[in-house]
Amino acid sequence: MVFKRKKYNSGDTNLKKKYKTKRRVKDLDQIDEDLKPENCKQLLHQEVDFDKPGNAQFYCIHCARYFINSQALKEHFTTKLHKRRLKALQEEPYSIEDAERAAGHGSFKAPLKRKIETQDTVESKRSKVEEN
Repeated sequence: MVFKRKKYNSGDTNLKKKYKTKRRVKDLDQIDEDLKPENCKQLLHQEVDFDKPGNAQFYCIHCARYFINSQALKEHFTTKLHKRRLKALQEEPYSIEDAERAAGHGSFKAPLKRKIETQDTVESKRSKVEEN
């Protein structure tokens, strides 16, 4: 049998931080800000930026990720990661009032659910409406 050697030395703390923050993405409350119509429109129609993948033209709002081309973006919409993110975004983020209720200053109120659709379906609906 082969056992993994665990490193509990104090010199490994910087490695833990490095791996923890390597692929850090936006939190759900930050993405909720991006889902507002004015921010959403701005993110979907970004200027060409050669430093970002796909020149910043193919962006998933829900996952806060850039993709190389439209095919990669469409394939991403069918992945488990994207579907999990959509499900997590269905619940509205906590507000200050919710925090006060949790502290005992009011009665409990269940968080509201909302309908979140993939941006591809939303864009296709808009284009159909504009054509008619």
